[in-house]
Amino acid sequence: MNSRQLTIITGASRGLGRAMAEHLLAQPKQRLLCIARGADEQLAARAREAGTELEQWQQDLADPVPAAARLAAWLQGLDGQSFDGVALINNAGAVGRIGPLSQAVAAELSQALRVGLEAPLLLSSAFLGATRGWRGERKVLNISSGLGRNAMASQAPYCAAKAGMDHFSRAVALEEEALGGGAKIVSLAPGVIDTDMQVQLRESDAALFPDRARFERLKAQGQLWSPEEAAAKVLAYMERADFGSKPVADVREP
Repeated sequence: MNSRQLTIITGASRGLGRAMAEHLLAQPKQRLLCIARGADEQLAARAREAGTELEQWQQDLADPVPAAARLAAWLQGLDGQSFDGVALINNAGAVGRIGPLSQAVAAELSQALRVGLEAPLLLSSAFLGATRGWRGERKVLNISSGLGRNAMASQAPYCAAKAGMDHFSRAVALEEEALGGGAKIVSLAPGVIDTDMQVQLRESDAALFPDRARFERLKAQGQLWSPEEAAAKVLAYMERADFGSKPVADVREP
């Protein structure tokens, strides 16, 4: 199959990542690589029905060094001149245990930061290095959060990971601009989405998470987007002519 667009998505087995994968599978001339801890046979079936090239890697991003090395080697084995565009979507993240930092478990903190910050950094590095010189447009989309820009108690590791993602995106945008013809990178807040993370926040111990009632209200008042709605908005943002003009952005901004 003559694929013209290559997209790589992490955390593609559920929530926003899975919804984005489903949207992309419906697009013609798309080649899709999904990276998650588990494979999804329903996605594979959809790909077969659509005649879309889909590859799924079962990879734990809590161990990001081999994941980045694998991605670099895989990309280097492709013919970069055959693609009109290539994109990396760093979507995987981990909320971790909800509670004050003083009560955190060290191993869980480490895992949350590896998945939420170290993995996107390493995968972005591998992607940018391996695709340098490819003829098509190159994009990196980091799925961030409002919590990267507004602190919340009992969410220190998640806030730290998303704030770090925002700031490394700013730094890389400067680097790619200086190279001339470099990749476009955006750290994008995707809105408030009805995912497993929201369930975890609503079901947390109110004594440990003082903002729990806020998330209960969001659900009760119907203010959450479905993963499918959010995926459509995020992917539409990626197609904007001004993608990359603001390395830190919000999908709800005009």
